[in-house]
Amino acid sequence: MPAAWPVAAGSGDDRGRGAGAGVVGTGPTTAGRGGRPVAVVRLEVADGVGTIRLDRPKVNALNAELTGELRGVAMEVSRRTDIRAVVIYGGERAFAAGADIKEMGALDRAAMASWSTELTETFELVARIPKPVFAAVTGYALGGGLELALCADFRIFADNAKVGQPEILLGIIPGAGGTQRLTRLVGPAKAKDLVFSGRQVTPDEALAIGLADAVVPAADVYAEAVRRASQYADGPALALAAAKRAVDDGLGLGLADALRLENGLFVGLFGTEDQKNGMESFQQNGPGKATFKGR
Repeated sequence: MPAAWPVAAGSGDDRGRGAGAGVVGTGPTTAGRGGRPVAVVRLEVADGVGTIRLDRPKVNALNAELTGELRGVAMEVSRRTDIRAVVIYGGERAFAAGADIKEMGALDRAAMASWSTELTETFELVARIPKPVFAAVTGYALGGGLELALCADFRIFADNAKVGQPEILLGIIPGAGGTQRLTRLVGPAKAKDLVFSGRQVTPDEALAIGLADAVVPAADVYAEAVRRASQYADGPALALAAAKRAVDDGLGLGLADALRLENGLFVGLFGTEDQKNGMESFQQNGPGKATFKGR
């Protein structure tokens, strides 16, 4: 699998540089004007919100190139202090229509084991971005595309979204979180229904079962995801990261261990600049008036 390397990468000192402040890639083979490589995953930053933009023609089919670039972007987003919330977006046509079946069909078992491991590890990096993450889902999000959306904390669906786990129709099963993250989100019975049948879920059903957090017109889905993400851009970054870790990691623990995890994260925030500012501001000005620095 290709190793990720940065191209015009931003840094933790890029606060306020605006849109397009950083791009990360893996040396894609697609050549642009003048022979320069064109990334199929772009990172654009504006007002504290980082957009991870999938841009592989025609429907963002997942392959080794996209996976490698997404891995690099996820690490960059996690590191940068100017990014306080994240939106994953595939454009107006499709979020990600699934794996590149032509490329996948040419792999033998050993090669598939390597790429599947890389994809699973990459999606875990996305899921563990220590910031609020929104998936803005338009058009198709099937198979690996839906598995990527499941890595987000919240999912905003367009009214034209077509989502599902159709792997069973190929004689296989989801292999990058579809049987696990989906089950934790919608429950085992509904997850089995979707995985066993391979059927597509309408936006209204997705909203009813908790797979989507909102359904909006297709023209508005990205703006709505950015609007919601922007609510966290000035929030206490350390506390948000701790809250996300407490919820996500606590799901895999028994109650006693989960409570210890929560307590440790809670105590660890005391002595931070944000904790001091938050409590001082509350006493002087009431709730919701504090300015947080992410320190």
